[in-house]
Amino acid sequence: MIFILNKQPSIANQFIAELRDVKVQRDRMRFRTNLERIGQLLGYELSKNLEYKRIEVETPLGVAPIDVPAHTAVLATILRAGLPLHNGLLQYFDGADNGFISAYRRHRKSGKFDIEIGYTSCPSIEDKVLILSDPMLASGSSMVLAAQALMEYGTPSQLHIVTAIAAEEGVENVRRNFPNADIWIGAMDAELTAKSYIVPGLGDAGDLAFGTKLQQ
Repeated sequence: MIFILNKQPSIANQFIAELRDVKVQRDRMRFRTNLERIGQLLGYELSKNLEYKRIEVETPLGVAPIDVPAHTAVLATILRAGLPLHNGLLQYFDGADNGFISAYRRHRKSGKFDIEIGYTSCPSIEDKVLILSDPMLASGSSMVLAAQALMEYGTPSQLHIVTAIAAEEGVENVRRNFPNADIWIGAMDAELTAKSYIVPGLGDAGDLAFGTKLQQ
């Protein structure tokens, strides 16, 4: 399943507009806050597709039946850009375990680059709901490599991919490699540049959230 948040008008469109706006982007705190908001909203929508179990909660006046998630969630994200989106999800899935992956572009002299996984820290994901987030799903290479790396920690009961801005090419790449994954998107764009940047996109989410980095 693919869910696109801005397909229906809501306050989410304001947050996405500010993420894209070059003038608003100058405020790093607001940029990070808006990524957190998108994480919260996509987390809420995602929660509707989880498995639930019935429990009884004791109140001061009686007992209330309520359905709660049946499986423990593991939230994983790709450093460093994914941290604000991850924090938004964590505010809703506050009891979740957490995993972190370092994926980066190793640039060649030709101008091309390879995606490499540099570091992984993750609990067992066996029979758990795995929610993997990254603000940008461009070619999908980083997301696919990250998900493959996480599969070394077990087989999840469900795989959910969460991203603020996605390109159609990246979505198709994820679907080819993980056909059973659900993909949760803030907004979808059609075009990628030769360097795999999304157009119109929003630029480099990691730099906008945390400052410009030196390329190695």
